[in-house]
Amino acid sequence: MLKPTLLLVDDDFSIVEILKFSLRHEFDVYSAESREGARRLLQTLPRQPVIALIDLGLPPNPHQPEEGFALVSELLNFNQAMKILVLSGQDSKANILHALTLGAVDFIPKPCDTPLLLARLKHQLIIYEAEQEKPQNQETDCGIIGESLPMLSLKSQTQQFADSPFPVLIMGESGSGKELVAQCLHTSSSRKNGNCLTINCAAFTADLLDAQLFGHAKGAYTGAAGAKTGFFEDAENGSLILDEIGEMPLELQSKLLRVLENGEYYRLGETKVRKSNARIIASTNRDLRDAVRKGSFRNDLYHRLTVLTIRVPPLCERSDDKLILLKHFQTFYSASMNKKPFELDSYTQDKWRIYNFPGNVRELRNIVIRLSTKYAGQTVNTEQLEAELEEDFSIKTPSELDQSDNIESLLLKGNFSLDDAMLEWERRYIEVALKMSQQNLSQAARLLGINRTTLYSKMQRLAKNEI
Repeated sequence: MLKPTLLLVDDDFSIVEILKFSLRHEFDVYSAESREGARRLLQTLPRQPVIALIDLGLPPNPHQPEEGFALVSELLNFNQAMKILVLSGQDSKANILHALTLGAVDFIPKPCDTPLLLARLKHQLIIYEAEQEKPQNQETDCGIIGESLPMLSLKSQTQQFADSPFPVLIMGESGSGKELVAQCLHTSSSRKNGNCLTINCAAFTADLLDAQLFGHAKGAYTGAAGAKTGFFEDAENGSLILDEIGEMPLELQSKLLRVLENGEYYRLGETKVRKSNARIIASTNRDLRDAVRKGSFRNDLYHRLTVLTIRVPPLCERSDDKLILLKHFQTFYSASMNKKPFELDSYTQDKWRIYNFPGNVRELRNIVIRLSTKYAGQTVNTEQLEAELEEDFSIKTPSELDQSDNIESLLLKGNFSLDDAMLEWERRYIEVALKMSQQNLSQAARLLGINRTTLYSKMQRLAKNEI
């Protein structure tokens, strides 16, 4: 039986050797010492890693976490199902929370006890395997969860475009669910019994991406020992999902445009024209119009791809769906870990609803996994939830909101009115609470510790004072 593949990225040779030796019985371990080295390695591995264990401090700036943060995003772009654990000595709270928000599933400070590390890796492997199991009953909405207006519009568009022969461009932030929508376009179409292949345009160099997409002849480049078909050929009459299309090198964009216009392409190193019948579904988290203006994306390809477009809304626009997603992932992960689900108390549910989730559905899912692990069968309070979030929920005082407010200088100026100052404090607290609750009066009142009627009266009084 094949062991799961683990990608280890760390520039400390001794740590790499120790971990390779310690994990060799459970995983096939492949290592790189930098973000660029990891990218090159991923292009040559015989099997995709299911788990990655990475340091934050990587060359060329090993004393800063930016390379590690960028690597988390790149690995998830390469394979959104990959479980990324951070093993780093740069374990400040800010670094931990930012790595988790980007999509890492765990953060383990250095130095780490090897048995503990192995246990955390095995735990994530169980979760990965549970996620890969196909659902018994495939719903008509393909597992796209949500009842908010943006999601109802998304589901309608997906069904409307599913059987169109034209390419579809899916736009949305990282972690918002673009690949799920792409899969739904395929499974809801008449092509559903055909192949559905996905390739990430950001994961390969230009030459390798050319060979992956279009295939190559024997001897087309160093190491090409035989002819090989590409994704366009392998997809046949099915669908080809081009993930992160905005990262496709310019020299390949003209070849893609030719396929979109008449289905024709050439294998690398051949002169024989071939035809593709695959339906193209592209996705991006970039602003392609901006890329066109900057010259990194062809204008004609942009217009060819944007005949049909779907925008996947970020989670911050789907406040009504946050509790639905919470319940869905609670049920799924508690069952997969054979544990009782946790619950949120009523006040903490309000916090959950107003949190922006900058990492979108991916971040929400990972928070549920961590809470399911730490608080199985328990009621989670606000303090326990906030420990998992990158944003600070606390409402700042007026002096913190405006650092120029200096009480002494205000009093010395004269003509000071305590009533006016108190009204200003009250106005600012209410504005912040309304912003946090997306203008929901009931939620804002709970944050302020007053009832809804009192909040409404205060807002009316403040409005009269502004006239």
